[in-house]
Amino acid sequence: MSTFSASTTAEAVVPVARERVWDVLVDPALVAELTPFIKWIEPQGEDHWIWHLSGLTVLGKGFSATFTERMTLEDGKRIEFTHDPPHGAKERAGVHGWYALSDVDGRADAVRLETSLDICVDLPLPRLSGPAVRTAMKGVMATMGDRFSKNLLAHLGVG
Repeated sequence: MSTFSASTTAEAVVPVARERVWDVLVDPALVAELTPFIKWIEPQGEDHWIWHLSGLTVLGKGFSATFTERMTLEDGKRIEFTHDPPHGAKERAGVHGWYALSDVDGRADAVRLETSLDICVDLPLPRLSGPAVRTAMKGVMATMGDRFSKNLLAHLGVG
């Protein structure tokens, strides 16, 4: 097994009230429904979500994973997530990142949504395949981000 990582950031202005976007981002079932390659998200206690990925293919190798994230919610403005597996558990994937929601020029009918994600996965591939794996990971992340954005806007009735 080798560990590979990739990062992404994004920013968009969503033409709805902040609360509407917040309500989506704190609903694990809805986040899973809107995000490709996610089978489901299982809330665990007050501050953990267990993410179940569907099967992906990276350089011809099938991959699926379940990983635990500590979710820190900050009053309608920020969500931070940190990979936090149960004691003794070995998870093959994890994410560190955040969503930030901020006002757009004092408007009540729009919110700036920013995201940052760092994803790490352990794959049964040689470390030398790193450049190709990272390229594939970035492609998957871009697809996930594009489809999530479209699904979010459609869910909010603005897509």
